[in-house]
Amino acid sequence: ITSARDAAANDTKSSAGDKYETTREMMQQEISRFEKQLMEAQKLKYALSSINPEFISTNAQPGSLVVTDNGNFFISVSAGQIVINKVSYFAISPVSPIGAKLLGLKKGNRFQFNGKDYTVLDVS
Repeated sequence: ITSARDAAANDTKSSAGDKYETTREMMQQEISRFEKQLMEAQKLKYALSSINPEFISTNAQPGSLVVTDNGNFFISVSAGQIVINKVSYFAISPVSPIGAKLLGLKKGNRFQFNGKDYTVLDVS
């Protein structure tokens, strides 16, 4: 963001005025895009910082690791697949479709998602 702002501030007006205005507008759009990305990153950081990794619950909630017969899920933020010690986990948001299905479930509970049956093997 700072680099884009500096570039916009240091861009000098040339004899081709339209080119100058177009360049400045493109830089402003780039700054706006970076600011949106920064805001999203700050939201994710806040969501992650609200999770207490020491807290263990028998009910699936944000911060829980839910092991099922069809995959392992870490309810936190949508970050995709994470592999730790050759075991795959999917970091999912609690407001995602599967995250919403998992919330509140306990070991032994069953649910269906996208036509597939799941059994909760463990919640930690």
